[in-house]
Amino acid sequence: MPRLIGLAGVMSAVRARRLTRGRSEFAALAAELVIVSRRGSLQNIAFARERSMTEVSRARLNRLKEALAAGQPSFGLIATIPSIQTVQTLASAGVDWLIVDMEHGPIDLSAVHAMIVATAGTSTVPFVRLPWSLPWQAKAAMDFGALGIVFPMICTRQQAEAAVRSVWYPPAGERLWGPFYAPMRWGQAMPRYIEAANESVLAIITIEHPDAVQNIDEVMSAPGLDLAFIGPGDLAMSLGIPGQFDHPKFKAAVAEAEAGILRSKVPLGGVARTPDHAKQLLDRGYRALVFGFDWMLLQQAAVRFLEVVRG
Repeated sequence: MPRLIGLAGVMSAVRARRLTRGRSEFAALAAELVIVSRRGSLQNIAFARERSMTEVSRARLNRLKEALAAGQPSFGLIATIPSIQTVQTLASAGVDWLIVDMEHGPIDLSAVHAMIVATAGTSTVPFVRLPWSLPWQAKAAMDFGALGIVFPMICTRQQAEAAVRSVWYPPAGERLWGPFYAPMRWGQAMPRYIEAANESVLAIITIEHPDAVQNIDEVMSAPGLDLAFIGPGDLAMSLGIPGQFDHPKFKAAVAEAEAGILRSKVPLGGVARTPDHAKQLLDRGYRALVFGFDWMLLQQAAVRFLEVVRG
C-alpha cells in the first residue's frame, strides 16, 4: 500500500533538486516521490509522529472525568469574548475548565478553534456550549479539541440521549470521523486520540426549563451523561420571574432539579454568584461551579476601581 509522504520529505527533495524550471520539473519530481514512497523508503508522517511521541495508553485525556467521578469539586468560567488573549489570561489563573460560549457570545467556529488552542500549556480543560441542542453542532467543536460539549435547554430523555450519542464514536454513538486538529491540541497521534475520545469528551446537559424540572428523573435516566448543570438565568426566565433568584417558585424548581440530579448520581453543576454562595452549593452536593463570565470579571474590576477613585 502506498505510504503518505511527510512535508519534511517533500521539502527535502525540493531543496535537493532546487526547483527553478517550472511545472514540468515539478511534475517529474512529484512522480519520483510517489515511486519512492511506494518502495517504502519514506515513512507515513502520522505513524512517524506516533513513534516519536511518548507512548500513550488508552487512558482518558480529560482529567476532569476522574475528578468528577471521585466527587472532587471543580470551578470554571464562561468565555463569551472571541479572544485568544482573554482565554490565555483566564486559563493561566488556574480555572479547572472554561466554557467557550457559542450560545450567547459572538463566537464563530474559527474563534472556537483559536480559543481551544489558547488553553494549551495550562491545566484548563476547554468545553464548548452549543447555540442549541442540535447534535450536529457538536462535531466541529470536538474536532478542534473540546473535551466537553454543553447542550442547552435539555427537557426530555430523548434529547439527553441524542446529546450523548453525538459525543461518542460508533458503535456506541454517532460522532463522525474527522478529528484533524484535536489530536494536535492534546499531543496525540490520531489513532490514540480516537481510542481515548469516547472516554474523554464529556456529555454535559443544562436543566433550565420547567419542563426539564418536571421530567427530571426521566432526563437523568439517560445513560452516558457526565455532568448536569442547573442554569439559573434561563430557569428563572422560563418561570416568568427573570432574575428573581430568591422567589419561592424559583427556589422550589431548583430544589426539585437538584434532588433529581443527585438521585441519578450524575455530577451536579451550577452557578455560584459569590464565594459564600459557592460554599453553600458545595455543601448541597454541587461538584462543578461556574463562578463568572469573562465580560463580567472585566466590568466588575473596572467598576470597583472607578468607585474608589471617584469616591
